[in-house]
Amino acid sequence: CVQPSVPPVPNYKLSMSIPEWLQAIQTYMKMLQYNHTGTQFFEIRKTRPLSGLMETAKEMTRESLPIKCLEAVILGIYLTNGQPSVERFPISFKTHFSGNYFHHVVLGIYCNGRYGSLGMSRRSDLMDKPLTYRTLSDLIFEFEDSYKKYLHSVKKVKIGLYVPHEPHSFQPIEWKQLVLNVSKMMRAEVRKELEKFARDMRMKILKPCSGHSGAKERCRGKSLSPRRRPASPQRRPHRRDKS
Repeated sequence: CVQPSVPPVPNYKLSMSIPEWLQAIQTYMKMLQYNHTGTQFFEIRKTRPLSGLMETAKEMTRESLPIKCLEAVILGIYLTNGQPSVERFPISFKTHFSGNYFHHVVLGIYCNGRYGSLGMSRRSDLMDKPLTYRTLSDLIFEFEDSYKKYLHSVKKVKIGLYVPHEPHSFQPIEWKQLVLNVSKMMRAEVRKELEKFARDMRMKILKPCSGHSGAKERCRGKSLSPRRRPASPQRRPHRRDKS
């Protein structure tokens, strides 16, 4: 019985440019493959502290099992830790197709004045995007255009905050600092909201919305207390990825 080969975890080399390093990470995730089994191999609770999620990411590298979009975001954060010039933040999409709603998440990347993404999806154009987009809205519209090819209409886009580079942080990831109901907005309006948000993010003036109530930065009553230990009993069914 031949053991399946375990892909080596990529190591950053000083000779690498950041785009090359991000490409190495994405290549590694593709080697793990997308999980089509219907069984999620790793439980990701979004309210867990970052330190706990990084332990799960470490487990992913040990087990080398196929992953879905949410696991790819956690793994992407883990592998880009220690690169302070690379800012990471979650981007979530809610789409509608053929009477059903679908959820998908990628890891937004900001570095040297350009935006891109890392991620996993059934569709090759709904995961990683090169670090070439001048604005956050250009990146989001690129995803929206990709969705159109599959006749999915994007209903909501949620943007989180930059994830700290401190792997032992007890702070949870802020998944949805900005929630845009894009299906009810003009593109110019969406662009304006995203650019204001992106500017505030770059200036690091946004605080997690658990302790912040602004008109635009809305948090839908989710406790982000890092002291929460066991999983809450009402587990939501995994309906994360269409993509």
